[in-house]
Amino acid sequence: MMMAETARTPRTTGRALSTRPLKIALVSPYDYPFFGGVTEHISHLHARFKEEGHEVRILAPSSQDDIETAQPEVYRLGKTIIPVPANQSIARLTLSLTLSRRVKEILAYERFDVIHLHEPLVPALPLTVLRLSKTANVATFHVTRDSYFGYLYAKPLLKRFMRKLHGRVAVSLTAREFVNRYFPGDYRVIPNGIDVEAYQRPRPPLPELQDGKINLLFVGRLDKRKGLIYLLKALPYVKYHFPNLRLIVLGAFDEAQMEEYHYFVRESGLTDVVFKGFVSPEEKIRYYQQCDVFCSPAVGRESQGVVLLEAMAAGKPVIASALDGYRTVVRHEQDGLLVPPADDAALAVGLCRLLSDAALRRRLAEAGHVKVQAYSWAKVARQLLDVYRETIAESRRRNLADPAPPAAMPRPA
Repeated sequence: MMMAETARTPRTTGRALSTRPLKIALVSPYDYPFFGGVTEHISHLHARFKEEGHEVRILAPSSQDDIETAQPEVYRLGKTIIPVPANQSIARLTLSLTLSRRVKEILAYERFDVIHLHEPLVPALPLTVLRLSKTANVATFHVTRDSYFGYLYAKPLLKRFMRKLHGRVAVSLTAREFVNRYFPGDYRVIPNGIDVEAYQRPRPPLPELQDGKINLLFVGRLDKRKGLIYLLKALPYVKYHFPNLRLIVLGAFDEAQMEEYHYFVRESGLTDVVFKGFVSPEEKIRYYQQCDVFCSPAVGRESQGVVLLEAMAAGKPVIASALDGYRTVVRHEQDGLLVPPADDAALAVGLCRLLSDAALRRRLAEAGHVKVQAYSWAKVARQLLDVYRETIAESRRRNLADPAPPAAMPRPA
């Protein structure tokens, strides 16, 4: 990160803490800005906090060589990205021999008021930052699993790191229940947010979708836990009743993943299945706005379901698997339909019911549109800022505030 060196502002105490701008670090273990829920979460928080006058830095590994040039407020900590199977998905993590030294230099220079670590127990960056931090530490736990041997067997070691957390956040009740099973404590539930205004603002229609077909949308990576195979298995039954149905698949996936699904489509004789791959955020909104129904047939380990909120914000009816994480967003028959996971027959029945009943689609879409207002980034950011200020006050009471370093320290290269 090459930016002009600036003078430090002395820390303030007392009442000024509740109103003054904060200096915030957002820390991710994952490849930034590679597509993913945690990365998007951090990106939106960064933008929102800046709008409100706070000074924000992002600490993350990145496979993008020019990330610090393209985004000067990003510290690139780790260049070699290692794909690691995790939670029926692939986590893109990093290992670096210079990580501790660089983190120490950055923390000493920046003197953050608060460090917000996302998935704080994931190696290697969050654990390194937490170990070296001498300021207020907040953590957000995003994922849920049936069980996690990593937490179980590393618990004695990880407890040392958990003691350094002054504030704990989980994105849903299911995420809180999961982490609390291994590390009991006080976790505040603050959900993932979405840009509600962006999804509501009308966009120009996509010409290829204006041919009179019914558009069914799936958004997500092609990991097995996202359940696309069950939607493809349900499709022949649905198309028997609605032959002009088209399935659109959006998401980040590689050629090997796509070929597996292409093969199934060819062998099943399915038509009108369109694999669009990764699209820009703007394009994604246009697809949401033009679909007739949104479907998420995930089979497990979903802590919340941001894609459901995106569809609801775009004013579309949703049908999804009845997972605990999805139940925190969708109430069956009230603002969406829920069907048993990994059950293509039940999914086909639910889709046919939804597609055949315009009044039901309209009622569910309207209820979802009302509900999603509570998930705006403005409201999520406001809740997190409250946690930050409480955490800063708590860390100072525990005498863990970072002592002021010499003012002449050079900026890390």
